[in-house]
Amino acid sequence: MARYLPGDIVSRRKGFVMHKGIALRDGRILHNSPFRGEHICSEAEFRDGKKLYATRLERHQRARALREADRNISRGYNLFTNNCEHTVNRATTGIAESPQLQSWIAGVGVAALTFAVTRHPGATIAGYALGRGLANRLRRR
Repeated sequence: MARYLPGDIVSRRKGFVMHKGIALRDGRILHNSPFRGEHICSEAEFRDGKKLYATRLERHQRARALREADRNISRGYNLFTNNCEHTVNRATTGIAESPQLQSWIAGVGVAALTFAVTRHPGATIAGYALGRGLANRLRRR
């Protein structure tokens, strides 16, 4: 079991992406899923039998995340505008963004362009990796 404090980010593998949530004071998790939108569930439900990872946040970020969770605003799920990363980042930083989605879109875009120009599968795969890498590098600046 991952050790975390209330307000920390918890995550688990969900296919090709990491599913994220905010640990609450009572051991439950605030997260966002396609069929239920933003909601609070037990750690076991969030974990779904998978390994749980924790990202320790600074005290002020944890306090902000918990204040946001206490506001109990339940938004619906939207892959492009309100997925689990949007929910977590809105709660911890005030900015609703999804770096995983941004890097996937960049990768697919560069891969599509590469395929249109080369028609070569290997170059297309390399284009995908390049697009994701560039998106991640730009994000870190």
